[in-house]
Amino acid sequence: MTTIRGARERARAEVTAAIKDEARRRLAKEGAVKLSLRAVARELGMVSSALYRYFPSRDDLLTALIIDAFDAVGEAAESALAEGPSGDGGAADHVARWVAICARVRAWALAHPHEYALIHGSPVPDYTAPMSTTGPAARVALSLISVLRDAHEDGVLIPPAPAANLREEDRRLVDEFAPGLPPGTGVAIVAAWAQLYGLISFELFGQFNRVVEARDGLFAHATTHLAHDVGLST
Repeated sequence: MTTIRGARERARAEVTAAIKDEARRRLAKEGAVKLSLRAVARELGMVSSALYRYFPSRDDLLTALIIDAFDAVGEAAESALAEGPSGDGGAADHVARWVAICARVRAWALAHPHEYALIHGSPVPDYTAPMSTTGPAARVALSLISVLRDAHEDGVLIPPAPAANLREEDRRLVDEFAPGLPPGTGVAIVAAWAQLYGLISFELFGQFNRVVEARDGLFAHATTHLAHDVGLST
């Protein structure tokens, strides 16, 4: 029975992967708004009722694709964090780790533009992401927070003081997402996180066309300044 169950699980995993691969191809061709279970089933030579046993609705399939995308970019960020420079724990090392994570996120986005658009582009009409996407969505931010935590432990993190009208919000953000880090970290990391994705989105969605040519250099320059903005200074 164990052998039969294992074969069935492998077969289900293979079909699930095939469905998601075809759905990604359709995302690239038509976008998330036009994603259809019937169209995916047709391309795979399946009847719709068979596909519904794997994904009961379009939203279930979208959720699976979103989680996969968040996990993929999260793994990219975490691998950059793990492979980052290991020096004497000075501020320059932490800036280099921060910039390396940002660069790896950008590289993933440029290599997977349609998946990036799914998670950071225009919202899909009539779709609300469930709570199961929250953990995967946080992986990049948590990698960046890890850099700040290490810098704080090394005594080289000096975040800016939040504006008076943001002190309560900063305290809430630190308590909820970065406990143990000093005041100013919460607002600074959220602002930097948003600016990171703004840089990537401008490049990926064409706003830099006929404006910026040295995009690698601009990105490295901008993300280094973001590191300084959150309290990492050389």
